[in-house]
Amino acid sequence: MPNERSDETTQDNQYLLEGRAAGGQTKYALIFESLKESLTSGEYCAGARLPSEAELVRRFGVSRMTIVKAVKELERMGLVVRRAGSGTYATSRTALENHLLGLLIPGLGDTEIFEPICQGMASFPLVGEHSLLWGNSSILHAQTDDAAEQLCQDYIRQKVSGVFFAPLELTPAKDQVNKKIMAALDRANIPVVLLDRCFAPYPQRSQYDLVGIDNRRTAYLATEHLVQSGAKRIAFWGKERSASTVDGRIAGYREALFAHQMLRNEDLVTRGNPSDQSLVRSILKEQRPDSFLCANDITAANLMQSLLSLGVSIPEEICMMGIDDVKYATLLPIPLTTQHQPCLKIGRVAMAAMIERLNAPDTPTRDILLNCELVIRKSCGSTRPAKD
Repeated sequence: MPNERSDETTQDNQYLLEGRAAGGQTKYALIFESLKESLTSGEYCAGARLPSEAELVRRFGVSRMTIVKAVKELERMGLVVRRAGSGTYATSRTALENHLLGLLIPGLGDTEIFEPICQGMASFPLVGEHSLLWGNSSILHAQTDDAAEQLCQDYIRQKVSGVFFAPLELTPAKDQVNKKIMAALDRANIPVVLLDRCFAPYPQRSQYDLVGIDNRRTAYLATEHLVQSGAKRIAFWGKERSASTVDGRIAGYREALFAHQMLRNEDLVTRGNPSDQSLVRSILKEQRPDSFLCANDITAANLMQSLLSLGVSIPEEICMMGIDDVKYATLLPIPLTTQHQPCLKIGRVAMAAMIERLNAPDTPTRDILLNCELVIRKSCGSTRPAKD
């Protein structure tokens, strides 16, 4: 396939660009549509190298940044892959139609973040009707070691082309089971994209791509918001045996306290059941917090119920903040201030990462971390009287 078009084709493209631009469309949109049509029509077959950015600048008569923007959007859609020092290459428009990809997400129904992540995958432009395997529903909704291992073996027997895996958490044997699952997928030569978290304890890092949020930054900014709201004694609450994401959030929480000269010798981090009112009562007595940053919204919801049952007024006595922005965050007795996790985008980015992994297996392992957005609600107002 040619890497450059004829002068006549180039002139036609520039004429079309100028004519349509006069009609109100942006140059970026026109370039994007022109390149997309070339890719989807078969002009560039899978693996063919596209013209360089310099060549595209000359062809369309626009700035390099406009070209980069258009190519990045094509890459996000999975139509091209960019290789540093080499160029931009076409993938197949039917890149996923001949592949089966398995979703290995134990306890899928236990948290609200994974269902929209899966929806983001399913809405990816190149996903065919039968590309994604959701597995047996009874297994997917069971947060158990045996269920996860069974689903892993099911996918191996079906010879899937790749697996999206959210490592187990909260179970006593989670570490051993996660390693066993990954070893089985490795033996079967099945590529893996990790969702939300790595199974290796920090600072170790597995050899698999990971797509999720920047947990350290998210917790830092959440803690900073509490500080700016007047909090003086900010405590962190997470559950025992939580995923490594919670470790990252604790690190960001502590870093923010240090940056604002609020990190003391005492440790205000609790790992325990937030529905245990006896434990909550003892933490209130011993730590005397005026605010809680919770590892996630489900922890915040359970802790809020315990605090209200103990007669604690929110946010007058204690401010609360979560991370995730699940649907019920607005329906809690006190609507929850939280960090919104871009789940649909995570799903789309994860699918793009899988496509690139299938097309370029030697690509270096990557962490692709998206940012969250602060959502302020009643549980943590922007200002309130500080406690003595």
